[in-house]
Amino acid sequence: MTRQLPPLNWLRAFEASARHLSFTQAAAELHLTQAAISKQVKLLELYLRESLFIRNPRSLELTKTGEAYLPKVRDSFDRLAAGTHEVFGRRRSEILTLRCAVGLSVNWLGPRLSRFMELHPGLLVRVVSSVWGEEFDKGRFDLDIRYGAGHWPGLDATRLTWETLTPVCAPALMEGDAPLRQPSDLKAHPLLHILGYEEGWGIWLNAAGASDADSGQGLHFDTSLIAFEVAATGGGVALGRTSMTQKELESGRLVAPFDLRVPIDEAFYLLSPSDGSAHPDAHRLRDWLVAEAHADNATMKQARALPA
Repeated sequence: MTRQLPPLNWLRAFEASARHLSFTQAAAELHLTQAAISKQVKLLELYLRESLFIRNPRSLELTKTGEAYLPKVRDSFDRLAAGTHEVFGRRRSEILTLRCAVGLSVNWLGPRLSRFMELHPGLLVRVVSSVWGEEFDKGRFDLDIRYGAGHWPGLDATRLTWETLTPVCAPALMEGDAPLRQPSDLKAHPLLHILGYEEGWGIWLNAAGASDADSGQGLHFDTSLIAFEVAATGGGVALGRTSMTQKELESGRLVAPFDLRVPIDEAFYLLSPSDGSAHPDAHRLRDWLVAEAHADNATMKQARALPA
């Protein structure tokens, strides 16, 4: 529904005039002429079809309607000022801005970010989530985490993850009428696909020798978050990537029914402009992200090397 609001400059003229009870002082505050303020207030009164001021020869008085309206207008200006400061109060150049794929933001970055803030308590950080990995905008972002093969012209790409593919599902799917015992059992369950990944179910099913399972059937989603939610409720089997499924597997919401983990070439990369980032603290976040990712990779390699 379209909001029926009077013009903002009329409201500003009214609020300043009501505060000073003077068109002249309101004009000085707003850097306008007394005639302009008087005209804007009159236009507001015509718009509202109510008088807001009693115009005495040398002073103003608020009418009862004006007295009732003033707190509403003042509260709206206060809210607008607070909201503007919250979003734009700091210059963009002062805030270190990281854009990150939404699934990795929730499953990997979010649980770790407090550790970075403990190391740099005074640093202002903004995290912006993305789904499709739009072009890198140096005017809006200092760093970007994107999924792909590592080739982005004009950007330096540092690899953060080394992914393997393995199916994940709700624990209940391990039992029931069509239990998941071997890869060929997948033909009895919907496969959950995530758009934007080039390496998917076809690669894993081929490595598993499950040629009787249709790699194209099932449901398609634009983020792993939705696919994992559907999988956790028993709605199908998702294909998990190492960096994305660790939190879900540790919580027990999802389980990996098969031991086969297929390495792939695609990964999450940390991107920054090749000509250097303008933000003086970008290197702090970059170094921390790389250290966290490499520590994760070393831990996973060690876990895979341990006997079952």
